[in-house]
Amino acid sequence: MKILLVGEYSRLHNSLKEGLEGLQHEVKIIATGDSFKQFPVDYSIFPRYFINNRFLVFLNKISFRLFKLDLQLLEKGIRFWLFLPKLKDYDVVQLINSNAIETYPFFSKYQLKRLFKQNKKSFLLVCGEDTPIIDFMLKNTAKYSILTPFLKDTKLKIYYHFSLKYTQKNYRNLYAFIETNVFKIIVSDIDYKIPLSEKTLIPNPVNTDKISFQPFSIAEEVVIFLGENNTSAIKKGTSYFKEALEIIQKKYGKKVRVIKTENTPYNIYITLFKNAHIVLDQVFSYDQGYNALEAMAQGKVVFTGAETEFTNHYNLTEKVCVNALPDVDYLVQELSFLIENPSEIIAIGKRARTFIEKEHDYIKIAEKYLNIWKSNNLND
Repeated sequence: MKILLVGEYSRLHNSLKEGLEGLQHEVKIIATGDSFKQFPVDYSIFPRYFINNRFLVFLNKISFRLFKLDLQLLEKGIRFWLFLPKLKDYDVVQLINSNAIETYPFFSKYQLKRLFKQNKKSFLLVCGEDTPIIDFMLKNTAKYSILTPFLKDTKLKIYYHFSLKYTQKNYRNLYAFIETNVFKIIVSDIDYKIPLSEKTLIPNPVNTDKISFQPFSIAEEVVIFLGENNTSAIKKGTSYFKEALEIIQKKYGKKVRVIKTENTPYNIYITLFKNAHIVLDQVFSYDQGYNALEAMAQGKVVFTGAETEFTNHYNLTEKVCVNALPDVDYLVQELSFLIENPSEIIAIGKRARTFIEKEHDYIKIAEKYLNIWKSNNLND
């Protein structure tokens, strides 16, 4: 098959591409590479003029201040438009989000009409914030969500501009247009399966050939890694981890070593946590995000989403990661137990790798996507 993957935010589409290519399919990715993360793409729509040119950056600031016009968004859309003649005759087109082109909704809709028309079957993958996900979270019926800090304190609204834009009429209309024109909508984990219970869940693919299990022994110190993304720190609950780490460092001194990073490109990020035993990922989730899965594949103990809905879905009876909660005392307690019982770190790490191989292997996941894409049954 000839497959076009539109958008990339977490390396999900890159791992899926690797799995599909392993099964002898032709795959291309068109995306920005997601800002500082710099994920590989085949066709780049990164707005390099309005990011790398000082004069144009200044011009964009003036444009936005006077007219609320973001020229970066326009550049992304124009770059996509220039690639459109090449983006045809694909058997499958999959969008990673309703805003996969990352331009203004009216421009996205215009281009998607042409993209859908000049290819065979199109699909939408919900693997992050999108209109129905934000709508569900705003109801505040779940135990917690990435919107919990905002729902408790609306002064934090400035940090939720990206999230809340999906409730605006133009983004809502874009989602509705895509929903009507794609063959099927797929979700990537429990966090999106809960709001979209009728949709098919295909777990995130992890390249278990490229990411090797790294058995380790713990001699003098336990190494804990915390990678911070400034744009999503509040939504991930990073402050709870930071506070817990301050207590842990005072409590255990030289028995622990903490590695912290901030807004680090993906290829550097994955090398920095290589020597870590414990990785602190996110608090406000029910399932694991992509960074957590890759750390688990290496055999790390990851503090992330592992709620009852997750353990029930995969029929788990033992920990493959630690369910992180927005509770500093709880996080300190869980970290203390692991520091004082290093054999448990090793045991959980081994189970984590086994879990990834069983449920997230990139070849197995690619086969699941192919089955859905090839099927003509809307209820699959």
